[in-house]
Amino acid sequence: MENDAKRNHEDILSEENTDSSEQPSSHEKDMAFTESDNIDEDIQSDEEEKRENDESDDMQELERKLADATNRMLRIQADYDNFRRRTKQEKESAAKYRSQSLAEKLLPALDNFERGMMITPQEEETKSLLQGMEMVYRQLKDALAEEGIEPIETVGKPFDPHYHQAVMQVETDEFESNVVVEEMQKGYQLKDKVIRPAMVKVNA
Repeated sequence: MENDAKRNHEDILSEENTDSSEQPSSHEKDMAFTESDNIDEDIQSDEEEKRENDESDDMQELERKLADATNRMLRIQADYDNFRRRTKQEKESAAKYRSQSLAEKLLPALDNFERGMMITPQEEETKSLLQGMEMVYRQLKDALAEEGIEPIETVGKPFDPHYHQAVMQVETDEFESNVVVEEMQKGYQLKDKVIRPAMVKVNA
């Protein structure tokens, strides 16, 4: 009996020692908690890094969109400035040369007046008619002059292809070379714009 009791007692102690050895020690528990904390910190750090990367990507996308919008706005502003400047120039040009169309229609009439006044009247009636033509001719010239339409100077002036149209070349000692010697048809300019070049003869 004593031996059985002793064995039972030893078995109980052995089981207690076994249970005690299977349970983690306080140091092991601390290490487990530390590892768990480290894992949590790593997860949290990864999440923060991902969030920061996402925020950085969002910021770059917003900056790109802002740059695109700014460029579009600048292009629109430049187009508008060009349109406004072009419109202003067109208005100024239209106001400056508003009489050009009328002048171009009246110039043939002036030519006819000049041809008619070249005749030499023989009778008093013809002289009176010629005087009336000269009066109307002067009125037309004065009206055109008020609008800035003036005849182009020719005879004795150096030939200028911007103002003169050479229809013939002659040789004479009265003028220097490349100088207009005779006017075949009057030319006119509206302020600084030639509306009809003068037809001239030029010395060779």
